[in-house]
Amino acid sequence: MDQPEKTDKKIAENPAGRTGALEKAAAPIARLRLADSLLNLCRANSLWPMTFGLSCCAIEMMSSGMARFDLARYGAEVFRPSPRQSDLMIVAGTVNKKMAPAIVSLYEQMPSPKWVIALGNCAVSGGPFAIEDNYAVIEGVDQLIPVDVYVPGCPPRPEGLIEGIFRLQEKITGKSHPFPQNRHPQKKS
Repeated sequence: MDQPEKTDKKIAENPAGRTGALEKAAAPIARLRLADSLLNLCRANSLWPMTFGLSCCAIEMMSSGMARFDLARYGAEVFRPSPRQSDLMIVAGTVNKKMAPAIVSLYEQMPSPKWVIALGNCAVSGGPFAIEDNYAVIEGVDQLIPVDVYVPGCPPRPEGLIEGIFRLQEKITGKSHPFPQNRHPQKKS
């Protein structure tokens, strides 16, 4: 009688069914601050967004990659066609309940570390569709997957997405200007 209670308690504490030895094996043996900071700098300067747009905000996302705004200057050029090749999901547009399982599935297929940007009012909070009578719209993609950066606007300008990329890079590296060419010049007295 005592044995099944221990097993049930073990499953309740650890629903994935992992043992303590496996969890300890996943932790790094030693942390190297310089190597971690260099790795984070490389990650921040080589973001690979997934080609994924749900509605009108996707046009703004596409235009941010064109020559006028040139997202490639900031390290996020390569829009990948597969979630297994990307590390950044830009949810651009209205999230419907019918689309929710596909969004979660795509997010789960992305390799770690992975980040999410909610682009536009519809992805952030449901936008103009967030009314009581509209039962099909999810009021914010953060109810489905964790969001790192929110970019508001209806539709948001491409500059807003570029600013969101900057905020994500700041979150990854801990520095406000991970690119040397983006630093503001110092005023000389």
